[in-house]
Amino acid sequence: MTVHFFASTQLAASPWKNGGGTTQEIVSWPPGSGLDSFSWRISIARIARSGPFSAFPGIDRVITLLDGAGVRLHSADGRIDHALDEPLQPFAFSGDIALDCDVLGDACHDFNVMTRRGVVHAQVTVQRGAAITVHAPQGLLLVRAGRWRLRGLPGHDERVLAAGADDGVYWTNSAMPVLAEPLDGDAQLIAVELQEAAAA
Repeated sequence: MTVHFFASTQLAASPWKNGGGTTQEIVSWPPGSGLDSFSWRISIARIARSGPFSAFPGIDRVITLLDGAGVRLHSADGRIDHALDEPLQPFAFSGDIALDCDVLGDACHDFNVMTRRGVVHAQVTVQRGAAITVHAPQGLLLVRAGRWRLRGLPGHDERVLAAGADDGVYWTNSAMPVLAEPLDGDAQLIAVELQEAAAA
């Protein structure tokens, strides 16, 4: 079993080739995999200016606005036209489709989950002040407000995640469900459950 805690503010930022933003990769699985070989990849992006969104054929995507005014995502054929302007509202779409991205204000940050279709399926949910149990062998939790106590991670039971500090954890090959309990009334948490496609 792999368990890794992280602070989102300490993740290294890589600039985009088009200069429109940066990406902070949280995890690309399996370790050492690139954009053409990952099973799943989770990251935080800073979008600074309008421009094209790269297509990822064979990849399913879920994007969630973290802060800022957000962006409008739209395709040339009109199949997708979505205003990502409400924080903590996950939006799922196919990476097969090339999109244009219009920034709606100043730079914004978003949370990105990408899974290879037919290999892994992701479910992204947002919890506000209520406990959540993740029944998935692979998963990730990212705290957006308050503190959350974890149960079910061997060697890390009772560990607390807190916004502004160590605010995230991901794990693989867990045989037990992971429980996250809010310790504050305004606590907010993004949960990602990752299942093999055959089991999804």
